[in-house]
Amino acid sequence: MRDTFITELVHQAELDDRIFLITPDIGYSVLEKFRDRFPDRYLNVGIAEQNAVGVAAGLALSGKIVYVYSIIPFVTMRCFEQVRVDLAYMRTNVRMVGVGAGFSYGPAGATHHSIEDIAIMRALPNMTVCCPGDPVEVKEIIRQSVTHDGPMYIRLGKNREPKIHNELSDIKIGKASQIKKGKDLCILTTSNMLEQGYNWTNELTNYGVEASLISFHTIKPFDKEMVLNIINEGVPILTLEEHNIIGGLATSVSEVIAESGKGVKFKKIGVPDMYSHIVGDHEFIRNKLILNGNGIQEILEWL
Repeated sequence: MRDTFITELVHQAELDDRIFLITPDIGYSVLEKFRDRFPDRYLNVGIAEQNAVGVAAGLALSGKIVYVYSIIPFVTMRCFEQVRVDLAYMRTNVRMVGVGAGFSYGPAGATHHSIEDIAIMRALPNMTVCCPGDPVEVKEIIRQSVTHDGPMYIRLGKNREPKIHNELSDIKIGKASQIKKGKDLCILTTSNMLEQGYNWTNELTNYGVEASLISFHTIKPFDKEMVLNIINEGVPILTLEEHNIIGGLATSVSEVIAESGKGVKFKKIGVPDMYSHIVGDHEFIRNKLILNGNGIQEILEWL
């Protein structure tokens, strides 16, 4: 996702000279494409995330479209007050781009894990929250972000995520994307769990289960209409996210279900309300805390 992000940002910067990129001393081997092409529109402020947001807000108020890139905990939590006041409250055209969704930085430990960011950012008025799940979604969200009005948070994985969508997929900020259609189950995913959801839909066919797959690449504004359509169809809903089960996709979906006044079978799979004290890489921690080794048997027993 990182490579897709910077490639598309360079392309958009060639078309629009208002685009500006800021980093708090991170992104080496990623951001050089932009830095070398547009040195006058690139700024490394050093290890000073709060300052990065303040500078970005000032540039945005001067007419720039500013992207601030860093690891998710640094670009959301370390500078949260500045994001709240300088971006959300003032509705400035700044895009906070965080890399390392969930346990992507597994061996670095809980300080570098990102399991609260969606909840934090979606609670901010005026903030748009995008969580693309594959490179196709990343490309489209970055392209559309240039003309988006107001601040955005864009949550990225790392790299080498496979393409789940085809290049002709209709991806729009604020609208969920249906990838597969099934009659027995609906799997709703966000961010870097799209691939897992896709694999599950394929695997479930071996057990005679036809599952829909929907990617919620935008958490705010949330596509309530999509969820209401599923509720009206009476299909069981399963949410899948590499984020705390509190405050993210599961919470967004359950709010719609509760307000609909209708009953539907619902299950959430995500990070338990705890920090990881497990030492291991991304896949190891994900399997231990979210998937329990596989997850298919758990789904089948639930259905």
